[in-house]
Amino acid sequence: MRRHATRRALALPTLDKASSQASSPSATAPSTAPTGSASNVDVAPILDKAVAAKGEKLEWKTSIVDLMKALDIDSSLSARKELAKELGYSGDTNDSATMNIWLHKQVMAKLAANGGKLPDDIKT
Repeated sequence: MRRHATRRALALPTLDKASSQASSPSATAPSTAPTGSASNVDVAPILDKAVAAKGEKLEWKTSIVDLMKALDIDSSLSARKELAKELGYSGDTNDSATMNIWLHKQVMAKLAANGGKLPDDIKT
């Protein structure tokens, strides 16, 4: 069963299940900056592993839909519109291409802000 997209579902601690921060309510708080190298999680291997487990070609580095599919999160248009609303999207949600690009950038920025080490080829 796929989960609905929420800011919590896309937060970095969800990706790093081994992290003790996963159950901490402050783990995704924007005011807590990561400190030291122990807080930095290389997200590429985690997401690459999730993609491999799906057995299909998913371009998580460029596609919000593929990223959500890799994480087994509902990637339907309605779920993406809900996520866009939660993240403060002010554009036209009927322009899904523009919204999807914005969403992907926002999610990558949230990962980085929560201690995620992104590949160099991802622009936030």
